[in-house]
Amino acid sequence: MELPLKNRHEAGQWLARELAAFRDRNDVLVLGLPRGGIPVAYEVAISLNAPLDAYIVRKLGVPGHEELAMGAIATGNVHILNDEIVHESGVSQGDIDAVVASEQRELDRRERLYRGSQPPPNVRDRTVILVDDGLATGTTMRAAVQAVKQLEPREVILVVPVASPPVCRSFEPIVDRVVCGATPDRFQALGLWYENFAPTSDEEVIELLARAAERSGVPSAA
Repeated sequence: MELPLKNRHEAGQWLARELAAFRDRNDVLVLGLPRGGIPVAYEVAISLNAPLDAYIVRKLGVPGHEELAMGAIATGNVHILNDEIVHESGVSQGDIDAVVASEQRELDRRERLYRGSQPPPNVRDRTVILVDDGLATGTTMRAAVQAVKQLEPREVILVVPVASPPVCRSFEPIVDRVVCGATPDRFQALGLWYENFAPTSDEEVIELLARAAERSGVPSAA
């Protein structure tokens, strides 16, 4: 994969070519991590002729240094904390509880907005392709992997266009396959590897989920 990537859609189209072996299989489910992972996952799902859904994970940022992840939460009441960062940051239990409560409200909001009254997808005994627009620390994706594995899928495939090399390698023992399109040595920030890394809006997520559902014949909340 050549860097920088034009945008998330181009990244998804490239990844789909790497996943051609999963095309037209009725056991495959593509789960994108909102918001930025949805445009990437959309292109993968369309190319593979597979259903697409959103799997919602929220990073827990250190108060005052929100870009630094001290953990994450995900659908299914999954909570992950990085004890080392919590200790080094001197974050109190009260601070952690406040951040969790705030992010839980946002997670619940997105569940209602993206899924409406539709139940979460059935993951059991399926091949789940988890997609995001990149891996920096990997905390958010790690929460997604842990949450999905609790639902007893047949296998979990982790797919991202670009990732920090050590973070990409760290997932190899915990999923069945890892596809990292590019792993630049001097990773720094994820946005550096995209020409267009504009934020993905809720409206775009809803539109792409609805468009994918229409193609697959699966009901959508939109």
